[in-house]
Order: sequence, then C-alpha cells, then structure tokens
Amino acid sequence: MSDTHIRCATSTDIGSVLRFWRAAAEGTSISDDRDGVGRLVARDPEALLVAERDGVLVGTVIAGFDGWRCSAYRLAVAPDCRRQGIATALMEAAEQRFAALGGRRVDAMVLEANESAHHTWDAAGYHREDHWRRWVKPLRG
Repeated sequence: MSDTHIRCATSTDIGSVLRFWRAAAEGTSISDDRDGVGRLVARDPEALLVAERDGVLVGTVIAGFDGWRCSAYRLAVAPDCRRQGIATALMEAAEQRFAALGGRRVDAMVLEANESAHHTWDAAGYHREDHWRRWVKPLRG
C-alpha cells in the first residue's frame, strides 16, 4: 500500500473520476455528471477522496458530512486492484475525516445486489440495518 496515495479530489479530477466510476463502480446516480461532482467538490473540497498509484486513479470514496450524519458513497476500486487494501485505506481516511469533524457514526450506501461490496463493508466492521429503507425522489430529470 505504500505506493498508493490518497488525496482530496479537485475540480481538475472530475472527468477522470466520472470515467473511473463508469468502469469501476456499480450502478449510476442522477448526480453522476460533471455538474453534480463539480458541486460536491466546490461545496466540500475534502469530501471526495481519491486513491492513486503512479498518478493513475485506482479508487474513490465520497466522505460526506452534513454536520450531523457521516455518509460514505461511491466506494469503488479499479477491478484489477481489488483485494489490495485500497478500499480499506480509503475508508480509514474517510473515518479519520469524520472523527476530526466530530462525527459519531457512518452510514454507507451499498447496492443490495452488490454482494462483493457487502463482504467489503462487513470486513471493515460495518453491519447491515435491514429495518431501514431508503426513499428517494429525483428533483429533476
């Protein structure tokens, strides 16, 4: 892992992050576009963490904090780099950020059908809460 560098994304990373998500992340979101990621980076420049090896993007996580709730989104690792500790390093960085901000619990958005992700989150000490359901309403198009 010493060859992996984790840093906060900048506006110049948006295109490569979107391409990376298309190749490495499961599912899509209405916010997966240049405007959506641009607003995230502009509003909270420390929320989108990227992992790089030799300048190549190999992982991401969004570590969002709204002052009350810590939320992890878009934990993704390049398929050829999985099971090498990158997701663990990204979540450790996210958890350090949350702790520094005074967060007390992390909620993670994980697709129900993404079985391999379930194992990753379980190994990281997270547990599933089946009594909750996510309700959503797109605000536009």
